Amino acid sequence: MSHPVDPTLDPTLRSWVESANRTGADFPIQNLPFGAFRRPGEETSRLGVAIGERVLDLHAAVASGAVAGLAPAIRDALLAPVLNPLLALGHEAWPPVRRAASDLLRADAPTRPDPDMVPDAAGVQMVLPCHVGDFTDFYASIHHATNVGSMFRPDQPLLPNYKHVPIGYHGRASSCVVSGTPVVRPQGQLKDDQQERPGFGPSRLLDYECEVGLVVGAGNPLGSPVPIARAARQIFGYCLVNDWSARDIQKWEYQPLGPFLSKSFATTVAPWIVTAAALAPFRVPAAARSAGDPEPLPYLQDPADQAEGAVDLMLEVWLESAAMRAAGQGPVRLSRAAFRDMYWTPAQLVAHHASNGCNLRPGDLLASGTVSGSAEDARGCLLELTWRGTRPLSLPGGETRRFLEDGDEVVLRGRCERAGAVGIGFGECRGRVTG
Repeated sequence: MSHPVDPTLDPTLRSWVESANRTGADFPIQNLPFGAFRRPGEETSRLGVAIGERVLDLHAAVASGAVAGLAPAIRDALLAPVLNPLLALGHEAWPPVRRAASDLLRADAPTRPDPDMVPDAAGVQMVLPCHVGDFTDFYASIHHATNVGSMFRPDQPLLPNYKHVPIGYHGRASSCVVSGTPVVRPQGQLKDDQQERPGFGPSRLLDYECEVGLVVGAGNPLGSPVPIARAARQIFGYCLVNDWSARDIQKWEYQPLGPFLSKSFATTVAPWIVTAAALAPFRVPAAARSAGDPEPLPYLQDPADQAEGAVDLMLEVWLESAAMRAAGQGPVRLSRAAFRDMYWTPAQLVAHHASNGCNLRPGDLLASGTVSGSAEDARGCLLELTWRGTRPLSLPGGETRRFLEDGDEVVLRGRCERAGAVGIGFGECRGRVTG
């Protein structure tokens, strides 16, 4: 499928922000992810675009006239404290903003903005990039689903519906927090197999889940499904998500209606949303299904989506314990997995979510579920990596981990690379466990 040439993706482009031109930079000029931040001493957030180690202040750029030619509705949306008004304008409104930011930041720009318009990222406070009205978590990795199923149902790891329908549950939007927010160990009802009655106390089996979030754009009216051929247009961009999980609380509560308090205490969201436009060079075919797997139903089938609906994004999980931090050792990588291996594509998740007429709204967050691969070092949570705690991980300094302990900090990272394109990163999604 051919696409119009996007000049903002030109691999020869360079920025006058030198940190954006460094090899391996997360935020070169070809990326331009969107977020929201507060300047020191300010209570109201403003929109920004990451460029190298700096942030382009979109509010200041619009107010000063540094960006011109944008429609009034777009200019008004860029003056908002969060991305929702821009998301609501739909996919046709987003490219002009990206082009304007690129034109302002490229090395051969006729004029450069005032330095105060591009502050150092380390000197601002990032906030959630949009108001998350609804949060849905899927279960789209067949490797994760098979591993977890093998632990609890060895004779039938995958339930009969898994290969027919994208499985998901509605999470808690109010506890979505920006990267860096401390994660308080949750309390809940706990019951070991040896106990006759449950007790109440702090979770002893706290876990992370490495996921990718899809940020909804304009959305759809109630009662109007989103056809699979147009589902990708509903995705403004992608971000890293850590859906923290209390496995012991989950084990006791999940039957018959699924996750509840074991998931709703915190979901960490990365501050930067990498736009769908920036990911165009890294589109790849949907993961091949095994021989004998059922064909998706027609409402989930689209040739273009099968040809290029997946994203070649590599995800890493890093862990730093309190002892490692005190010794200055730095974090250790626990796993590395490919988002392209998901059983369901992002467009299929959107189309299925809206297939019953559910109205998606600007800023809704749809998470992929734990991203895992077939290899043992590609498992995206401790439940899998330690196989329910029976195979502890060894950390530097002699420590071991079955599940997370107080003081542990989990860091998710993501990056796209392809020959002929400039690699882009997703920044970090981090959270530290407190008692």
